[in-house]
Amino acid sequence: MNFEYFIAKRIIGSKSYKSSVSAPIIKIGIAAIAIGIIVMLIAIATGKGLQQKIRDKAVAFNGHITITNFDSNNSEESQFPISINQEFYPKFKGVEGIKHVQAVATKFGVIRTETDFEGVIMKGVGADYSWDYFEEFLIDGKLPNYSDEMNNEVLISQYLAKRLGFKVGDSFQMFFMKEDANQSPFIRKFDVVGIYNSGFQELDETYFIGDLKHVQRLNRWEADQIGNFEVFIDDYDDLESIAKEVYKNTPSTLNTTTVAEKYATIFEWIGIFDNNTNGIIAIMIIVAGINMITALLVLILERTQMIGLLKALGTNNWSIRKIFLYNASYLVLLGMFWGNLIGLGLLFAQQQFGLFPLNPEVYYVTQAPVYLNLGYILALNVGTFVVCMLMLLVPSYIISKISPVKAIRFE
Repeated sequence: MNFEYFIAKRIIGSKSYKSSVSAPIIKIGIAAIAIGIIVMLIAIATGKGLQQKIRDKAVAFNGHITITNFDSNNSEESQFPISINQEFYPKFKGVEGIKHVQAVATKFGVIRTETDFEGVIMKGVGADYSWDYFEEFLIDGKLPNYSDEMNNEVLISQYLAKRLGFKVGDSFQMFFMKEDANQSPFIRKFDVVGIYNSGFQELDETYFIGDLKHVQRLNRWEADQIGNFEVFIDDYDDLESIAKEVYKNTPSTLNTTTVAEKYATIFEWIGIFDNNTNGIIAIMIIVAGINMITALLVLILERTQMIGLLKALGTNNWSIRKIFLYNASYLVLLGMFWGNLIGLGLLFAQQQFGLFPLNPEVYYVTQAPVYLNLGYILALNVGTFVVCMLMLLVPSYIISKISPVKAIRFE
């Protein structure tokens, strides 16, 4: 055990240390560190969680990358068919990092009931459709199966179910316009087998899921014609690079659009979360550091006589500074311990019980999502400790200005 650590440990363990004038200030410093850690953990976990949730919801409806015809059609409805016979389908072997490719098509129509009507888009999907995301969204009923003959089963959102008074087992009629507006519309009957709630109201109020064969028949397409392809990738962080490779490996008549480009406004908005989180972290570290500087200065001034005595015995300034830095590091670690205990406890409680709801019309989720990762938790703690200790190096320099003669002189 080195000399400085031994002295620091004796100071921390002494009764006078806990009942001294500096005790309240020390407690405030510890509390500041703890509160800072709590706020930073919550800011990162909820910020990252919200980004991830909103991103996953957008991906669920569109895939990470959409491959469409190279035309000027900006509507959500599939108007010009694409042949399903492409080299990249059903397995995109030319590009690394692609998990799944599926063929879909969309068709606008009007759901008509005895008392109400609603304009929505039917998203036609086939046997290759990945239900991974919708399994999480499903709140009632089951997922439809489109692997066999044409199927009338559909999956609708809870939003539409409430507006139109539908429940699992109900049937409804939907009207689809023909190319000649003067002709009577197509009428199709569908059966509700499942109800989902993604929390992304902008999409929940727009889409329901049905059989791709219905869209093909309504548009008078062949069995090998679809509206567009949806591509899912393994890692969202590789989206831009994979999107470029996908574009290079598709025919010149086809265009690619990433989910971030399609919902640019939303993705720009959630991107701001990183700036807000970084700002919160910077402010909390500065506040906690200033409180610890104050506590350290009080500790130094309170033990001026001890400093003078150590200097008189031949101890150099850096050795004495290390004693107080050891002392301060104990306080910082104590504050970090309580901050992590309380902060992670609150985050686990939110993750399990959803204690803090959010307005889905504003945040696209019904409750504050939490993303916990050991990497950022360790980085936050190590970074906080290092920054606080660097900030404490400056006030510890005051020790070199203390004269041993004046310090040990008794009035």
